[in-house]
Amino acid sequence: MTAQPKLGLGVHPDEGGTTFVVWTTNARQVGVRLFDEQGNPLRTERLDARGDGRFEGRLEGVSVGALYKFVLDDEEVPDPYARWLPLGVHGPARITKRGRAEPLLDAPLPSGWVVYELHIGTFTPQGTYRAAEDRLDHIADLGFTAIELLPVAAFPGARGWGYDGVAPFAPYAGYGSPDELRAFVRAAHRRGLAVILDVVYDHFGPAGSYLTKFASEYFTGEPETGRGPVPDFTREPMRRLVLDNARYWLDEFGFDALRIESAHAMRDPSQLHVLRAITGMAHSLEVPRRVFFHDERSDPDELKALGADGVWASDFQRQLHVLLTQDHDGDYANYEGTLAAIAETVNEGWIGTGISQQGERSRRASPRARGLTPESLVYCLQNHEDVGNRAFGTRLTADVDIDAFCVASAFLLFLPATPLVFMGQEWAASSPFPLFSDHDAEFGDAVRTGRREKFQSFATFAEARMRDRIPDPQARSTFESARLHWEERWREPHTRVLGTYRALLQLRAHDPVLSAACAWADLRATVHGDVLEVVRARSRFKRRLLLNFGGEEIDLRALPSLSSVEQSLVLFTRGRFQSGHLGARAVAILAE
Repeated sequence: MTAQPKLGLGVHPDEGGTTFVVWTTNARQVGVRLFDEQGNPLRTERLDARGDGRFEGRLEGVSVGALYKFVLDDEEVPDPYARWLPLGVHGPARITKRGRAEPLLDAPLPSGWVVYELHIGTFTPQGTYRAAEDRLDHIADLGFTAIELLPVAAFPGARGWGYDGVAPFAPYAGYGSPDELRAFVRAAHRRGLAVILDVVYDHFGPAGSYLTKFASEYFTGEPETGRGPVPDFTREPMRRLVLDNARYWLDEFGFDALRIESAHAMRDPSQLHVLRAITGMAHSLEVPRRVFFHDERSDPDELKALGADGVWASDFQRQLHVLLTQDHDGDYANYEGTLAAIAETVNEGWIGTGISQQGERSRRASPRARGLTPESLVYCLQNHEDVGNRAFGTRLTADVDIDAFCVASAFLLFLPATPLVFMGQEWAASSPFPLFSDHDAEFGDAVRTGRREKFQSFATFAEARMRDRIPDPQARSTFESARLHWEERWREPHTRVLGTYRALLQLRAHDPVLSAACAWADLRATVHGDVLEVVRARSRFKRRLLLNFGGEEIDLRALPSLSSVEQSLVLFTRGRFQSGHLGARAVAILAE
């Protein structure tokens, strides 16, 4: 007789009851405590010890919808494998049905992904999956092909970015139920939109995680960082947790891709790195899924070895930000922000340095030199992190005029790299996206202090009185300020920007050159005085982008290599392009 596979940790409801499974090396006795809808305890039932720290028990008549916690010896703790925590990360879990959801069966080819990044809590006034679903037509009709959700795993408090999740299997209750999240993904699929989910595995916490209550083996025992204990991926408990979790989002919710936050921080000397195990699992599914990394090592060989399908590449955004704003503080300190540096970034994929696992910076090989494809690099003008890491959480349009912003937008959407647009960027949204949180008083004070100390070395915030102006991450008003104002789309200059994005996205979707994959040999960026030229080729066809970020009109006829461009077919312009002249803060896309 074939042995039955062991049930996974957590709960397993069936028609007549529910089986509870716990693994702990800290407790000698384990029980299940049931609760009413107000969170009041009803009764406690003991689980049977099965050996090797495993406890199991089936409770008849306890079905989907019931609330429970585990009791380790005499301590009541939430289930870290809970599928829903409707009363928060410290409250009882609700038993839910296991499900299976289909991915997008006709997902775009890698060269066709155009990503719209959004945070559920601030995307709409309601801040729910259901409300976000009502805005999907806006995203799809513009020409986006994929949505990236910031993390939805349950985190402490009533608001947050999601990167301090502590219950990796439980979608945050404030956004809606697990079924409403599935409905959101299905609704996106009906519109042809792939859905990417951000997941965080390099830390659990720093507050509200209960894994250590069950077993110390989940973590290395090294001194805690500011983000909680260090996960130990060399041991089965933590490896199994993250692998099961990655598959859970893909299988039970139908996500089409994962984006792994801080992959560079997931240290694992195992023969098979846990990241390689995740990408291998995703690629082996009946409908293969993609896995993107956020990885600061800038190491193409490592990305290829770990099986990453793509990586968030920050050099493009940072070089362009410095060019447009002359801001050299913080993350922008090591970037030249010249047209020559930007051209090199386009030609090589990235330039500059990466961060090793020891925190050291060193020069890295370029994606072009190591055979990464252009579409495997995700470029942006701004994303949640770039905006949120600024003192006031201000967007690029707070520092540059609308004309320059539209030129930069055309630049982003012309390149063969996978473009990412942060929610509201498509109409130059006025709302900022500052850091916001809702931690308990002690940890909240530390977050508030740390936020202001972060900017102490910035010239603008050298004086304490200036740092005191930085929004308090713990204040509800800081969170509220981040909500999008959808009605402003219909006012100038937002309407003009929205029209620019619509035109560019439609051109990228339908043009035979811009919609296709592009080899490095068919991409060339060149600087001609104050003009940046980018050429993309496919077979005998060429598309040429001309950019002028400066404040003076340029006579292209005076530049020998560009003197004949006025004979080309014009596909798109913003600003003046006429009689061989390219106006100040103007852009033209030409066909040859």
